[in-house]
Amino acid sequence: MAEPIEKLSIVVSKGSLDGIYPGLIMANGARMEGIEVMMFFTFFGLDAILEKRMDNISVATVGNAAMRLPGGMKMPTWLGAIPGMSTFATYMMKREMEALDIPPVREFIEMISDAGGEIYACKAAMDMFHMTEKDLCPQVEEIIPVGTFYEKSAGAQIIFT
Repeated sequence: MAEPIEKLSIVVSKGSLDGIYPGLIMANGARMEGIEVMMFFTFFGLDAILEKRMDNISVATVGNAAMRLPGGMKMPTWLGAIPGMSTFATYMMKREMEALDIPPVREFIEMISDAGGEIYACKAAMDMFHMTEKDLCPQVEEIIPVGTFYEKSAGAQIIFT
Protein backbone atom coordinates (compact mmCIF):
# COMPACT_ATOMS: atom_id res chain seq x y z
CA MET A 1 0.00 0.00 0.00
CA ALA A 2 1.32 3.43 -0.97
CA GLU A 3 2.22 6.01 1.63
CA PRO A 4 -0.39 8.80 1.84
CA ILE A 5 0.65 12.19 0.52
CA GLU A 6 1.12 14.59 3.42
CA LYS A 7 2.76 17.56 1.70
CA LEU A 8 2.40 18.97 -1.81
CA SER A 9 4.28 21.72 -3.65
CA ILE A 10 2.70 22.98 -6.86
CA VAL A 11 4.63 25.06 -9.40
CA VAL A 12 2.43 27.20 -11.68
CA SER A 13 4.40 28.54 -14.64
CA LYS A 14 1.77 29.19 -17.31
CA GLY A 15 -0.48 32.24 -17.35
CA SER A 16 -3.49 30.98 -19.29
CA LEU A 17 -6.71 29.61 -17.78
CA ASP A 18 -5.70 26.10 -18.77
CA GLY A 19 -2.26 26.65 -17.22
CA ILE A 20 -3.42 28.15 -13.92
CA TYR A 21 -6.57 26.21 -13.00
CA PRO A 22 -5.02 22.73 -12.73
CA GLY A 23 -2.74 23.99 -9.94
CA LEU A 24 -5.57 25.80 -8.16
CA ILE A 25 -7.87 22.78 -8.35
CA MET A 26 -5.16 20.41 -7.09
CA ALA A 27 -4.17 22.77 -4.27
CA ASN A 28 -7.75 23.27 -3.14
CA GLY A 29 -8.48 19.54 -3.32
CA ALA A 30 -5.35 18.76 -1.33
CA ARG A 31 -6.27 21.23 1.43
CA MET A 32 -9.76 19.69 1.58
CA GLU A 33 -8.04 16.32 2.17
CA GLY A 34 -5.85 17.78 4.93
CA ILE A 35 -2.70 17.77 2.81
CA GLU A 36 -0.19 20.57 3.44
CA VAL A 37 0.06 22.73 0.28
CA MET A 38 2.53 25.25 -1.03
CA MET A 39 2.06 27.02 -4.37
CA PHE A 40 5.00 28.60 -6.20
CA PHE A 41 4.08 30.96 -9.05
CA THR A 42 6.78 31.63 -11.62
CA PHE A 43 7.15 33.10 -15.11
CA PHE A 44 3.74 33.73 -16.69
CA GLY A 45 2.02 31.85 -13.87
CA LEU A 46 2.61 35.05 -11.88
CA ASP A 47 -0.46 36.47 -13.65
CA ALA A 48 -2.61 34.42 -11.26
CA ILE A 49 -1.31 36.36 -8.25
CA LEU A 50 -0.75 39.80 -9.79
CA GLU A 51 -3.44 42.15 -8.51
CA LYS A 52 -3.92 43.85 -11.91
CA ARG A 53 -4.01 40.63 -13.98
CA MET A 54 -5.62 37.90 -11.91
CA ASP A 55 -9.17 38.85 -12.90
CA ASN A 56 -8.39 38.86 -16.63
CA ILE A 57 -6.81 35.47 -17.30
CA SER A 58 -7.64 34.15 -20.77
CA VAL A 59 -7.42 31.00 -22.87
CA ALA A 60 -4.57 30.78 -25.36
CA THR A 61 -6.06 29.73 -28.69
CA VAL A 62 -3.03 30.13 -30.96
CA GLY A 63 -0.95 26.96 -30.98
CA ASN A 64 -3.32 25.10 -28.67
CA ALA A 65 -3.68 21.78 -30.50
CA ALA A 66 -6.20 20.50 -27.93
CA MET A 67 -8.64 23.39 -28.44
CA ARG A 68 -12.17 22.26 -29.31
CA LEU A 69 -15.10 24.12 -30.82
CA PRO A 70 -18.52 23.97 -29.16
CA GLY A 71 -19.81 20.50 -29.94
CA GLY A 72 -16.39 18.91 -29.51
CA MET A 73 -14.95 19.31 -33.01
CA LYS A 74 -11.20 19.90 -32.99
CA MET A 75 -10.40 23.52 -33.81
CA PRO A 76 -7.79 24.06 -36.55
CA THR A 77 -4.83 25.91 -35.02
CA TRP A 78 -5.02 28.68 -37.65
CA LEU A 79 -8.54 29.50 -36.44
CA GLY A 80 -7.06 30.58 -33.11
CA ALA A 81 -5.31 33.48 -34.84
CA ILE A 82 -8.57 35.12 -35.91
CA PRO A 83 -9.15 38.33 -33.90
CA GLY A 84 -11.56 37.72 -31.05
CA MET A 85 -11.09 33.93 -30.87
CA SER A 86 -9.21 34.06 -27.56
CA THR A 87 -11.90 36.34 -26.10
CA PHE A 88 -14.64 34.00 -27.35
CA ALA A 89 -12.87 30.87 -26.05
CA THR A 90 -12.26 32.55 -22.69
CA TYR A 91 -15.92 33.54 -22.43
CA MET A 92 -17.06 30.00 -23.26
CA MET A 93 -14.67 28.35 -20.81
CA LYS A 94 -15.53 30.76 -17.99
CA ARG A 95 -19.23 30.15 -18.63
CA GLU A 96 -18.72 26.37 -18.38
CA MET A 97 -16.64 26.75 -15.21
CA GLU A 98 -19.29 28.99 -13.64
CA ALA A 99 -21.95 26.37 -14.43
CA LEU A 100 -19.82 23.83 -12.54
CA ASP A 101 -19.40 26.29 -9.63
CA ILE A 102 -15.64 26.59 -10.19
CA PRO A 103 -14.61 29.92 -8.66
CA PRO A 104 -12.71 32.69 -10.46
CA VAL A 105 -8.94 32.85 -9.96
CA ARG A 106 -9.05 35.55 -7.26
CA GLU A 107 -11.61 33.63 -5.21
CA PHE A 108 -9.68 30.38 -5.62
CA ILE A 109 -6.46 32.03 -4.37
CA GLU A 110 -8.36 33.42 -1.36
CA MET A 111 -9.91 29.99 -0.62
CA ILE A 112 -6.54 28.22 -0.75
CA SER A 113 -4.91 30.85 1.46
CA ASP A 114 -7.82 30.83 3.94
CA ALA A 115 -7.56 27.03 4.13
CA GLY A 116 -3.90 27.28 5.16
CA GLY A 117 -2.25 26.87 1.76
CA GLU A 118 0.98 28.80 1.36
CA ILE A 119 1.36 31.03 -1.72
CA TYR A 120 4.74 32.27 -2.95
CA ALA A 121 6.07 34.26 -5.90
CA CYS A 122 9.33 33.35 -7.63
CA LYS A 123 12.02 35.96 -7.02
CA ALA A 124 13.79 35.42 -10.36
CA ALA A 125 10.55 35.84 -12.34
CA MET A 126 9.52 38.87 -10.30
CA ASP A 127 12.91 40.49 -10.95
CA MET A 128 12.85 39.55 -14.64
CA PHE A 129 9.42 41.15 -15.14
CA HIS A 130 10.30 44.15 -12.92
CA MET A 131 7.54 43.38 -10.42
CA THR A 132 7.55 44.17 -6.70
CA GLU A 133 5.59 43.01 -3.68
CA LYS A 134 3.14 45.90 -4.30
CA ASP A 135 2.06 44.18 -7.56
CA LEU A 136 0.96 41.00 -5.76
CA CYS A 137 -2.38 40.08 -4.23
CA PRO A 138 -2.43 40.08 -0.40
CA GLN A 139 -2.53 36.27 -0.14
CA VAL A 140 1.09 35.95 -1.34
CA GLU A 141 3.16 35.23 1.74
CA GLU A 142 6.55 36.05 0.33
CA ILE A 143 8.74 36.41 -2.76
CA ILE A 144 11.26 33.58 -2.55
CA PRO A 145 14.21 32.31 -4.61
CA VAL A 146 14.10 28.79 -5.99
CA GLY A 147 16.51 27.53 -3.29
CA THR A 148 14.04 28.56 -0.60
CA PHE A 149 11.26 26.84 -2.59
CA TYR A 150 13.25 23.60 -2.43
CA GLU A 151 13.90 24.02 1.31
CA LYS A 152 10.19 24.59 1.97
CA SER A 153 9.33 21.62 -0.28
CA ALA A 154 11.48 19.14 1.65
CA GLY A 155 9.51 15.90 1.89
CA ALA A 156 6.77 17.14 -0.47
CA GLN A 157 5.52 15.79 -3.76
CA ILE A 158 6.35 18.46 -6.37
CA ILE A 159 3.94 18.99 -9.26
CA PHE A 160 4.53 21.28 -12.25
CA THR A 161 1.46 22.57 -14.09
